[in-house]
Amino acid sequence: MTTIDDTPADSALSALRRARDRFLSGRPPGDGVPEDLAEAWRRARFFGVPRDLVAPPRVRPPEDSPLLAAARPALDRVAPTLGGEMGLVLVDSRCRALWSAGGRDTGTSPDVAGLDLSEQAVGHNSAALALRTGRRAEVHGPEHFLDLWQEVSAVSVPLYEPTAGRPAGTITVVTPLGEGRIGHPAAAVAEATAHAVETELLGRARPPERVLLDAYLRRRADGAAVAALDGSSRLISPEAARLLSHETLARLERHATALRRDADAGPEDADAGPEGTDAGPEGARSGTPEGARSGTPEGARSGTPEGARSGTPEGARSGTPEGARSGTPEGARSGTPEGARSGTPEEIAVPDVPGLTVRMTRVVHGGEVIGAVATVCPAARWAGAAERPGGHDRLPGLVGTSTPWRVAVSRATELARAAEPLLLIGEPGVGKTALARALLDRRGAAAPRLVDAAEQVAGEVPGWCRALAEGDGGAPPLLLRHAERLGQSDVAALLSLLEERPAVPLVATHTPGAPTGPCLSRLLDVLSARSVTLPPLRERVEDIPALLAGLARRPSPGRPPLTWSLDARRALEQHIWPGNVAELAHVVREVAERRRATGPVRREELPYGLRVPPATRRLSGMERAERTAILEALRRHGDNKVRAAESLGIGRATLYRKLRAYGMDQA
Repeated sequence: MTTIDDTPADSALSALRRARDRFLSGRPPGDGVPEDLAEAWRRARFFGVPRDLVAPPRVRPPEDSPLLAAARPALDRVAPTLGGEMGLVLVDSRCRALWSAGGRDTGTSPDVAGLDLSEQAVGHNSAALALRTGRRAEVHGPEHFLDLWQEVSAVSVPLYEPTAGRPAGTITVVTPLGEGRIGHPAAAVAEATAHAVETELLGRARPPERVLLDAYLRRRADGAAVAALDGSSRLISPEAARLLSHETLARLERHATALRRDADAGPEDADAGPEGTDAGPEGARSGTPEGARSGTPEGARSGTPEGARSGTPEGARSGTPEGARSGTPEGARSGTPEGARSGTPEEIAVPDVPGLTVRMTRVVHGGEVIGAVATVCPAARWAGAAERPGGHDRLPGLVGTSTPWRVAVSRATELARAAEPLLLIGEPGVGKTALARALLDRRGAAAPRLVDAAEQVAGEVPGWCRALAEGDGGAPPLLLRHAERLGQSDVAALLSLLEERPAVPLVATHTPGAPTGPCLSRLLDVLSARSVTLPPLRERVEDIPALLAGLARRPSPGRPPLTWSLDARRALEQHIWPGNVAELAHVVREVAERRRATGPVRREELPYGLRVPPATRRLSGMERAERTAILEALRRHGDNKVRAAESLGIGRATLYRKLRAYGMDQA
């Protein structure tokens, strides 16, 4: 490949090519390769994918694909606009290619039906990555595992099923690899095509699915943490996913199934109206025919538009219960889609989060219960958990009042009341060890024995297990850090102990992401029965002001405490914090040690990477590497752009162009 200006993007491409060659020759790829990309290459090698594959293998394509039928009108409109350099491919949820057009210059064959594009068959590619992450994915040239795709770039956008909340497939656009390119040139085409296909999928959804989806979207529009359940699929908002455990979601799903089953048992068990009403068969309410409510035509709401709230809170209509209109019985249309009715909400307590309740509202369509919408409702007593004796502010060394943090700490505190295993899960630096120490100190037992599996000290865990198994219960509790790094003998000792004595005083921390063997996976499965996931700092940025005060060292005599300007706090809140609270603590120490000025810390005093606003779009692995190289060069040379450009081997004009492209020129 011949280039004229070796820009950072070109350098990143060349570096990735060299890293890929090293990896395929059996050597480590090097530090410059993003960990998720190296992990994808390792998976391809584990699956035995040959790098010199001539073409993807074929599997039996679906005979009648609903996805292809729904997508075909949109694809046929886009196909004539494609040039020879751009190929368009439709992929289903099993990573099978269903259809393609264009792409003569990229080797995209029109006969793609049945091509297997899964990682197990062809290694790292954008379609498999988009299906796995549920987000738009770009893979460029040497990021691919196959030699076949070293000169192409691909972008894939997931297509979501209207009611299930999971990808039904992807729209993938393939173009020749271009040097020095920032982002895929056809990303907008892929996004627009995916939107058109999803609109068609929504239009073809079965009427009950549409009704349940509309009920979910109405609650989401109000900003609630909500989940829609019909017993066979779930649609969960990000807020609800953070607040509810897998066990609670499974319980709610069983409840939704029971609601449908009870409704099918007969009219006497179906969605009944308020006391004194519903004296007729299904479809009749107070003597009015189905579709008529107090003489109004189907779909009418006493003159109010669909979904009108008249300024009253959700669920209240002029003092009547949710779903009622001017004395009409339960089941009357309450701003729901045509033919749908919602029942009276039912409050369900969440056992693993003190004070948290879920409001289950039945969704009725055509006289049948088709599912339920669950709305998470933090109760008033939970909101004051910090002031109660068991509240998390009573735990030493913990700072934060955001909802995700309070929910996680409240749940961990409740689980830690019993001297049983507890697993704290989270990204590096979120505060797992600090919370574990506080929980063990709160028990008032003997000082815990701290074991860090990352240090690989042989015999510590088996020795503790033997002391606990042979003693009289007086062994100190064990605080086990980095459970994902446990050796085989440690895992075997813990599994043996837990089989004999399930209730042992053990608090372990686990950072997901590292590959685990079958024995370690079994241990983590056992411990996950009593587990809490701590939120990353980027999901609790409202805690940053309190954390800044808590992390600052006590000032020396005669010096004021460290304070922060509003502009500096905003810059900190915009950062994505891959190192979480630990990274924030490092920044606070660095600023405190090097500053000589007085007054609040200004934005200009922050490290360069924090002064720069975050990327305005999702970056590919190649772009992340380039952006990181620029930030590191600027940091190393004290923000001197001339010296940074010289160290990168590029001209100053090229550096400024890259800074503008990544939105880094305002720092």
